[in-house]
Amino acid sequence: MNTLVQNEGVIRLAVFAGIFLAMAALEVVMEERPLTVPRAARWRRHGGLLLVNSLLVRLLFPAGAVGAAVYAERHGLGILRVVELPPWMLAAGAFVLLDFLLWLQHVVFHAVPRLFALHQVHHADRDFDASLGIRFHPLEMILSMVLKAAMVLLIGAPAPVVVLFEIVLSATSIFNHANVRLPGPLDCVLRVFVVTPAMHRVHHSEAPADMNTNFDFNLPWWDHLCGTYRGAAAAPIVAGMPQYPQETTQSLLWMIALPFRSGPVRAYEPARAENARLPMIEAAAGPS
Repeated sequence: MNTLVQNEGVIRLAVFAGIFLAMAALEVVMEERPLTVPRAARWRRHGGLLLVNSLLVRLLFPAGAVGAAVYAERHGLGILRVVELPPWMLAAGAFVLLDFLLWLQHVVFHAVPRLFALHQVHHADRDFDASLGIRFHPLEMILSMVLKAAMVLLIGAPAPVVVLFEIVLSATSIFNHANVRLPGPLDCVLRVFVVTPAMHRVHHSEAPADMNTNFDFNLPWWDHLCGTYRGAAAAPIVAGMPQYPQETTQSLLWMIALPFRSGPVRAYEPARAENARLPMIEAAAGPS
């Protein structure tokens, strides 16, 4: 496990590159829908955004969430350290709690207009492919890192678990944004354990009632438990946001400037999901 922590950057990069290339290959042979912008152009602009984000996060948080985990362990911080747990239980509990808190963060970023102004960069894309898994505004990435470090300290997550969580999250983000059509039976089995492209594609619909469902990134259970799961879109999915119709104009500079040009954006309306029973999200959204 120490090797995992010491080589975090190399391992994460290798896993990301492997998953990205695998999904890109599958997009060629199992394409769900044609792209409106050539793949090469999308990779350039989204790759540029990834580079900006990576440099900023490494500059501002050189130790990242792993540093927070090391600090928590040295000082005995975190709710999972209140009682002595077996190592496997501590690891499993930390992983699951991190995933839930990340799901909750995603919900809040949809519910609060000033936060969705940042997150809309991810949703404004009129296409849907593996590169969308790295399309996030730099300020959202910085804020997310602060929140993730706070989550790690709150939970008391061990450093190896944090590294493993980051690796899995990176891989699943690429996988569930892939422009692939999985066979129906395979999709049904996989979505019991992980968020599939068909499941997450609903979340990228321009219809708010669909956009505000299926918030899961990694584990697919929280939407089921909290009433925001939707098995299929109410209508054929049109990706993106209707106020940004021309994906061809969405350059790197356009994406970085978008939150400052648009101001706060109201994205949330209580979704009529298949088992909707989540008043806490409505409370977070505030009055209409």
